Amino acid sequence: MTLVLTAHGSADPRSAAVTHAVAGRIRRLRPWLDVRAAFLEQTGPDLGEVLRGLDGPAVVVPFLLASAFHARIDIPAVIEESRAVVDRAEVLGEDPALLTVLRQRLTETGVSPDDDDLGVLVVAVGSSHPAANARTATVAQHLSRGTRWAATEVAFATGPYAGVAEAADRLRARGAERLVIAPWFLAHGRITDRVASYAAAQSIPMSEPLGSHNLVAATVLDRYDAVTAVDVAA
Repeated sequence: MTLVLTAHGSADPRSAAVTHAVAGRIRRLRPWLDVRAAFLEQTGPDLGEVLRGLDGPAVVVPFLLASAFHARIDIPAVIEESRAVVDRAEVLGEDPALLTVLRQRLTETGVSPDDDDLGVLVVAVGSSHPAANARTATVAQHLSRGTRWAATEVAFATGPYAGVAEAADRLRARGAERLVIAPWFLAHGRITDRVASYAAAQSIPMSEPLGSHNLVAATVLDRYDAVTAVDVAA
């Protein structure tokens, strides 16, 4: 069985580097598993090319946080066009393991769960799909559990609901005296660079994206296992 880790792809090489690094972590966690990285656009190898080169069963695991256009439309279309017989896993989503990594990234910037005057602004990619945005919006609530932070908000950096500055204003109105930005992204790219420019201009610290981490790799494997367990049961 092959695990095809499928990212959107970016002109920024940092994005692909994280995808390949996570694929490498998965190989170390499961040396017997055939793991291949693939991309939808701007970066190779192309998903369709990888699928056409398969010589056995496979599971495509979207290396995506939200079930938006790329997960719901693009990946199924490429799979259908390739005529490969593969299963498709769910996106990574708001997995508790990923929230743990997000908290760790905040800790690396000096954030404490006892900072009671702190406002945490979770910035994510926006979607035209309201259900995807609604799920992403839960990240701030889950992230704040067990902390004394003044407030948390989710803001979208792209899409029809984009509004990072407005979300920052809401945090201050809710009593936050200091802010920190937590990017809900798997890797750096042009969007996170724009957010970082805003953060620097406003003197707001910003943590790193989730990046390559064993808990990210474990989440990918959870999505893969959910599919293969169903196949075995059938």
